[in-house]
Amino acid sequence: MIKSLRGMNDILSDDYERFTYFIQTASNVATRYGFHFIQTPLLEETALFKRSVGDSSDIVSKEMYQFTDKGENDVCLRPEGTAGVVRAFIQKKLDKAGGIHRFFYHGAMFRYERPQKGRLRQFHQFGVESFGVESVYEDASMIMMVHDILVACGIGYKLQLNSLGCKTCMPPYRQELIHFVKNLGDKVCKDCLRRLETNPIRVLDCKNTTCQQFYTNAPKLINNLCDDCEDDFAKLKSILEDNNIEYEIDTNLVRGLDYYSKTAFEFISDKIGSQSAIAGGGRYDKLVEFLDGKATPAVGFAMGIERLLELIKMPHNTHNGYYIGAMDEEAIPLVVKLSQGKRKTKKVTIDYKARNLQKHLKAADKVNARFCVVIGSNELKNSTLWIKDLKNKTEDTIKVKDF
Repeated sequence: MIKSLRGMNDILSDDYERFTYFIQTASNVATRYGFHFIQTPLLEETALFKRSVGDSSDIVSKEMYQFTDKGENDVCLRPEGTAGVVRAFIQKKLDKAGGIHRFFYHGAMFRYERPQKGRLRQFHQFGVESFGVESVYEDASMIMMVHDILVACGIGYKLQLNSLGCKTCMPPYRQELIHFVKNLGDKVCKDCLRRLETNPIRVLDCKNTTCQQFYTNAPKLINNLCDDCEDDFAKLKSILEDNNIEYEIDTNLVRGLDYYSKTAFEFISDKIGSQSAIAGGGRYDKLVEFLDGKATPAVGFAMGIERLLELIKMPHNTHNGYYIGAMDEEAIPLVVKLSQGKRKTKKVTIDYKARNLQKHLKAADKVNARFCVVIGSNELKNSTLWIKDLKNKTEDTIKVKDF
C-alpha cells in the first residue's frame, strides 16, 4: 500500500472543518482590514529565497526542497510566503506604481525538517503583507489583525515584542554582539559561529539551550536603539495599550528570517508543547529593494494553520440546508430535479438510493441538515413531499410546487 510521505498529511474528517473554518475566519478579518487575496506559485527560483530569507537561516541552509528541473533551472518548493509575494509585487511593477498595496494569502509551504506535533514538511500558512506604509500604525494594525483572528477562533495567546533596529543602530550593535560571542570561544555551538559570519543577530535565535544560557547576558539591541527606532517602538507599545492588547518584551526575539528590521513580534501559546509560536511577523523595509525593486516600506505576518487546528474552538453546530431522499426508485429523478432547483439558494445533500424513512432521517442528521425531505410512491402519486424540520422537530406534507 502506498502511503503519504513522512511529514505530509492529509486533511480530512474533523480537521477539514477546522481548517476551512480558520481560513474563512482569517480571510474575513483580513478583508475587513482592507486586504485582498493574492496567490503565488508553489515553485519558485531558489535564488529568490537565498536572497530574501538568507543563507544564514536554517530554512535555506538545511530545509528547502531544492532541485534542478527538466529545463536545468534551479528551483524549490516555497518554504515561506513573503518572498513570493514580494517577487509578485515587483514583477507586476507595483513598487513603481506607488501607493499602498495590501495582500493576504493562504496555501502550502514546504520545509524538510524533522516532523513533530504541529510541525510538518508540508504545512499551510495564512499570511498578510502590506506595502507602501512606513508608519508604525501599520505595524500595530498587523498585530491587532492577528489578535482579532485568534479571538474569533477562541484561541488564547501571549504577545512578545522586540525591535530589531535599523541601518543606523544595527551596525554598532552587531559589532558589540560579535565581540561578546567571540569572547565565549568554543562554548557556543557551530551554528552560532557560522552565523557570526553571515547574520550575527541570528545567534540570539539559537535553539541550543546551552547557548541560550550564555545569551541571557548578551548585549540587548533594545538598549541600543537610535532615537527614531526608540520613538517608533514607544509609539507601538502605546497604540497596543490604547487598544487593550497586552504584550511582553522579549529582547532575544529576532524571528527566523534575515529580512526583518524594526518591529518584530510573535504570538505564542502554552497549549502546543515546546514549539509555542502560533503567529509571527514584523517589518521588512529593505526586502523589496534587496530583490531589485524600488525601495518600499513593508510589514507582514504569517500563521501556521496546522499548529492552530487543535486550539480552534468551533462554533456550535447549527442545522443548515436540506437533505432530500427517495423511498422508491421511481422517485429518484424527482429528488435530483428538486435538488438542482433548491441549490440555487440553499445547501442540499441528496441520496441516490431508495431507503426507508428512518435511514433518511439518520442520514439527514449526520450531515446536520435543517430539513429532511422524503419522496415515496404516495408522494409521487399526489405530487407532494414529506418534510421534517430537524431543529424544531415539526413535520408536514406539502405540494411539490410549493417547495
